[in-house]
Amino acid sequence: MDMSVWFLVGAILVFFMQCGFAMVETGFTRAKNAGNIIMKNLMDFCIGTVVFIFAGYGLMMGEHGTLGLIGKPEWGMFQNFEGFDWSSFVFQLVFCATAATIVSGAMAERTKFSAYCLYSAIISLIVYPIEAGWVWGGGWLSRLQFIDFAGSCVIHMVGGLSALVGAIILGPRIGKYTKGSDGRITSNAIPGHSVTLGALGCFILWFAWYGFNGAAAADVKEMARIFGTTTIAPAVATVTCMLFTWKKNGKPDVSMCLNASLAGLVAITAGCASVDALGAFAIGLVSGILVDLAVVILDIHFHVDDPVGAVAVHCVNGIWGTVAVGLFACNESYGTKGLFYGGGFRQLGVQCLGVLTVGTYTVLCMILVFRLIRATVGLRASAEEEIEGLDVTEHGLTSAYADFLPIESSLGVHSDGPIDTSRLTPFPLELSSGMKETPIGKKRYTLVRILCDEERFGTLRDTMASIGVTGMTVTNVMGCGTQKGKAGQYRGIEMSMHLIPKLQVDIVVSKVDPELVVAAANAALHTGEIGDGKIFVYDVEDVVRIRTGESGYDALQITGV
Repeated sequence: MDMSVWFLVGAILVFFMQCGFAMVETGFTRAKNAGNIIMKNLMDFCIGTVVFIFAGYGLMMGEHGTLGLIGKPEWGMFQNFEGFDWSSFVFQLVFCATAATIVSGAMAERTKFSAYCLYSAIISLIVYPIEAGWVWGGGWLSRLQFIDFAGSCVIHMVGGLSALVGAIILGPRIGKYTKGSDGRITSNAIPGHSVTLGALGCFILWFAWYGFNGAAAADVKEMARIFGTTTIAPAVATVTCMLFTWKKNGKPDVSMCLNASLAGLVAITAGCASVDALGAFAIGLVSGILVDLAVVILDIHFHVDDPVGAVAVHCVNGIWGTVAVGLFACNESYGTKGLFYGGGFRQLGVQCLGVLTVGTYTVLCMILVFRLIRATVGLRASAEEEIEGLDVTEHGLTSAYADFLPIESSLGVHSDGPIDTSRLTPFPLELSSGMKETPIGKKRYTLVRILCDEERFGTLRDTMASIGVTGMTVTNVMGCGTQKGKAGQYRGIEMSMHLIPKLQVDIVVSKVDPELVVAAANAALHTGEIGDGKIFVYDVEDVVRIRTGESGYDALQITGV
């Protein structure tokens, strides 16, 4: 196999990871910000390409001096187009874009788009190229035999640390935390709008990760080994997280298990070519527990609002995966062995040194970057913009899902037919008196408002027609009763209330006895299960038909067209 071709194919797979990140972040955030998330992931790569061309690539891959701290800027792509190493440029570019895109998830739903473009550009221009050059560009860490084969430290830890700094400086989303009268702060769950999109993104990322980890393989045999470790670690991490959350929360956590798959992939990235199956298993085992603990600790104890778990997945497990090489490395082709394989503490010390220095550099840079942005163009969207959603306020996009659902209503497609009302006893109502009388002697116009499940609407509709009701208004609403909609949990946090879809059916009657309407509706909707719904009855002072100008009793009757 021509490995140079596979090198480029791997780069294409890494580019495809942008799609995976976009889907994960969109699914784990609210629908009103979906377009904003997509735009940010698109611009990560596009802005990153521009700045990487002019400076980033040279700082990373240019000739490093005696100290090995920074590459010499070069513009060979403009000066020698035919002879330039385009394979290296494209490969390093897609990795650079990955580091930048990690940040958006932790700062989602409240960051100004202009601020995002700025810090994304700076990460691709200076932050990532310099530290990546230390490891992959011939810099000082590579001379110490620091091992980070595909970027647990260089990409994921750096992106995760940048996300952590940004989330702390930015502050939490409105409504995420509540401070009680006793001073205690409670974390409130803000569920993402589509676990389905999140899962799709996770599968895309896992698929593309084989290129992420395997693109630089020296031969087919090594590539196959890398594929093996890149499969074992995330699989073990996901199973571990499933069992861990099942035991801890009483049920296996879906979104946390998706995060665990990514955490296992992040952790194995540094050592994918230098650890064996046992090492990959151990790395995944720790990742599956670590990701859940990190999410809970950051959220509940430190009150860092990270909507997608980017810090837990990329920063925490990026650190773990990098250090784990010093424990489990067993491939002598890289000139070293880890502590558990008889190599002593040297490699472990080098790995820890790399984590400490790269981490310190990243944190200092990003604190400066975020504070400068906050002091100039501003970092955070206004409260009004955040509440309304960044799609419409930042991009003029009313909805990322316009016309996604069919226009024609499917309400009432299923119906068991009208119930038998011949022996129905009108429901006794306590109605106020004093309303003006109708021509047939009724004392009032009455609004009957019914909240019910959609699956029973067909039967309700047919039953109302059978007793003479000629019109109704139906609205999709969200709500819950005293059971709080079976609140449950989201990412280990108890949800105080879960709103579930309901139908609101409004019927105004005068000729038809409202007590009969209530009795018929009750009979049509009753199943004996929690959530059957409720019926509200209101007095109506008057009614006007807009088309004819008729009012009162006449406005409610069928008239000629």
